[in-house]
Amino acid sequence: MGFFGDFKASLMKGDVLSLATAVVIGGAFGKIVGSAVDDVIMPIVGLLTGGIDFTQKFVTLDGNSYADLAAAKAAGAAVITYGNLVQAIINFVIIAFFIFVVLRAAEKAKKKEEVVVAAPAGPTQEELLTQIRDLLKK
Repeated sequence: MGFFGDFKASLMKGDVLSLATAVVIGGAFGKIVGSAVDDVIMPIVGLLTGGIDFTQKFVTLDGNSYADLAAAKAAGAAVITYGNLVQAIINFVIIAFFIFVVLRAAEKAKKKEEVVVAAPAGPTQEELLTQIRDLLKK
């Protein structure tokens, strides 16, 4: 087989197709989670925190005071934007909680779908002893 034949064969393996499907579905699920966080949960968090925009929180390293982050950056000041870290941590916790809730619901739905299959009834001890006795008689 040539190079392209080997490449095609490796792409058609079940593992590669499953991985590709998982990546596409994961990307779509990421958009759903991102929208839920940005459009539903973050406005509630903003309401609870009094509308604080954490991304605008910063400390300048030059000791000067600036009206906002844009002014500090325009002046060329070195700034530590600790608010971005706070915002990223809040987003992470919210996203992790959202995914936990979705996975928990999926697990509960999966448990309901599982049907317990009864083990096939085997011969009783008396039946086995009877069979052994009959075999010994022969």
